[in-house]
Amino acid sequence: MKKTNKIRAFLFSPILIYIIRCIIGFSIGYFLLKTFPGFDLFWALLSILLVISPEGKDSKRLSIERVKANFIGALSGIIVFSLPIELYFKILIGITAAALICKLFNLLNVSRSAIVAIIIVLMERPDESFMAPVERFVSVFIGCIIGLLVTVSTAFMIKFVHRKILDLEYHISNKN
Repeated sequence: MKKTNKIRAFLFSPILIYIIRCIIGFSIGYFLLKTFPGFDLFWALLSILLVISPEGKDSKRLSIERVKANFIGALSGIIVFSLPIELYFKILIGITAAALICKLFNLLNVSRSAIVAIIIVLMERPDESFMAPVERFVSVFIGCIIGLLVTVSTAFMIKFVHRKILDLEYHISNKN
């Protein structure tokens, strides 16, 4: 029975679960990136991986908090985008706004995600259109939703499989 416990402990270890979630999330993002090359979905791929949490028992809560923080950051970026000032100052204002909003909503522990989202939305390339920040905002939002769905769906599957394995172990041990 000890061997079974070790196998179960490995199968349900936070690191293995995190790796599987990242592989699933990356695969979905990569598929979207390749399927829709006309859209800037690299940022969705990045956001998927930013949302997925390596923490074991708090991964759902942290993923939800990271989605909120990414949304706060992306929204802050879109809001300051229209200010008639240099990009550097737009980003500084966006970082400040996002940090304050994260503090207000008790999300300061995931504010890094918000700041990354601001930079994703606001960083300009010379060949980009006026709509590029809006497209990146949408891309970040799509990535956040996918990352959250991966976390929630795998949590459901993990609990289901874990219960089935425990039931099987119980029935095997009671037959002996």
